[in-house]
Amino acid sequence: MGDRDPSVALPDGADPAARTRELRRAHAAFTRDGRVATPVRAVIARSWRRCARARLSPECAPRVELTGADLRAYREEHPLARVMPLFRDLVGAFAAHGAHLLAVCDARGSLLWVEGAPATLRRAEGLGFVPGTRWAESAMGTNAPGTAVAVGEPVQVFGAEHFSRRVHPWTCAAAPVRDPRTGGLLGAVDITGGDGLAHPHSLAFVRAVARAAEDRLALLDEGPPAARDALTALGRDEALLVTGGRRVRLGRRHSEIMALLAAHPEGLSGEELAIALYEDESVSPVTLRAEMARLRALLGPAAPQSRPYRPARPLDADFTALTRRLAVGAVSAALHPYPGPLLPASTAPGVVRLRRRIDDQARAALIARADAGLLADWVCSAWGADDPEVWRALAAALPPEGRPAALARVRALDRELSARPDGGRGRPATYPQPARS
Repeated sequence: MGDRDPSVALPDGADPAARTRELRRAHAAFTRDGRVATPVRAVIARSWRRCARARLSPECAPRVELTGADLRAYREEHPLARVMPLFRDLVGAFAAHGAHLLAVCDARGSLLWVEGAPATLRRAEGLGFVPGTRWAESAMGTNAPGTAVAVGEPVQVFGAEHFSRRVHPWTCAAAPVRDPRTGGLLGAVDITGGDGLAHPHSLAFVRAVARAAEDRLALLDEGPPAARDALTALGRDEALLVTGGRRVRLGRRHSEIMALLAAHPEGLSGEELAIALYEDESVSPVTLRAEMARLRALLGPAAPQSRPYRPARPLDADFTALTRRLAVGAVSAALHPYPGPLLPASTAPGVVRLRRRIDDQARAALIARADAGLLADWVCSAWGADDPEVWRALAAALPPEGRPAALARVRALDRELSARPDGGRGRPATYPQPARS
């Protein structure tokens, strides 16, 4: 662990073959008894320990999450699609002529693009290193794109530093790419290939490519304001509105108003909006008008128009995009990035009805698709942990050796439901819901 630069996989003058032998022995020691031996770098040792805590097998294989129309829809809408031409200009030629691959993943470590020389792509296909597969560290162990998004730093991984044995013949270097406006993680850009990529220059190169991508995104965001506003309200108690180049975090009541108007672009009368917002039907119209006045003061020209109340500009909402994808059968693209129910803490009647409708549509599509990965993601979430129907679907989708734990959870939930005063009629809701009519 005495490398002068711990981010570099192969120090100057090191023999790649000798280092490979040392790392294979160290990997065997760790997977056998959890002991980290020289020359494992600290960044790799920490990653291996995370893999062990996640109970990953060194024989793990990647899981396909997105294919076909699902993958195309998700890629087209992903922010990194805007800088793919830059990635291809900077990395593509280098990859094509150097038997290397350009790969780009999202913030969850799922590969969106993998490009390069045909022969290298064929080798990568045999490994499962293809668009639509999950290469998060929590799924595939130590690897450059997955570990880069896990730690938020550039990472180089050489040969047997990979946790999965099937990846030992490869070397990769990746750097995270962040949203220049918010600092939020968008994903990572990666170069994958042979031992030659263990050179310090490859890590510096991919780091520079990531910074260039962030600079390009910043320039693109400095252009004329987008003609459409965007509302993010899934999995959030306070929605985020992007309008005219501004990002505005809305309070709870304003979040409810904007969500309802996004769901009704044709507009709502004052009476309709009040009924959708307030549980107490005796609330005075003055209360709604005062709320709208505060919203106008906050948003200015982007505030909703009146008579009827409607969005001032075309408004794209994440939950309407979700329902559009589900309606056309793009289930994986809809649920792959799903962050949770609509405004989960809201008890506004209109929001609760809308949330229930979206939830029912998503669950029905999820159960019908019978994809074990999507089902597992749902039941491991706060909103799906106590959903016996999805647990039952997961048990049916798993191979026989994986079913006992899921079936045990189904039985436990069935017992809990039967003990309820209503005898278990209806599905328990994680978030506030009104009684069904």
